[in-house]
Amino acid sequence: MVNKPKHHILVCNSFRAKGEPKGVCFKQGGSLLQYMETEILDRGLDVLITGSGCLKQCEDGPVMIVYPEAWWYGHVDSEEKVDEILDALENGQPCEDLLL
Repeated sequence: MVNKPKHHILVCNSFRAKGEPKGVCFKQGGSLLQYMETEILDRGLDVLITGSGCLKQCEDGPVMIVYPEAWWYGHVDSEEKVDEILDALENGQPCEDLLL
């Protein structure tokens, strides 16, 4: 049996079919992946993070999605916003202010 995490977070990395990262998510949020991973480990959350290809929401980037809830977040461009999302996740709630 596969040990599945409680949550899976997809973080847009803006990668397109031709393989080039061009979008807002990569430029503004690319450095947040390491911060998120550290925070998740420090908090002891059962969460897997995956950098994804373009999620086609460039006007709201950086974008991330929390599954299995399918909470889409936009404008996640700072450590403070990541903290807000993870705080809400710890409480089993979406971070209403950043939902798309």
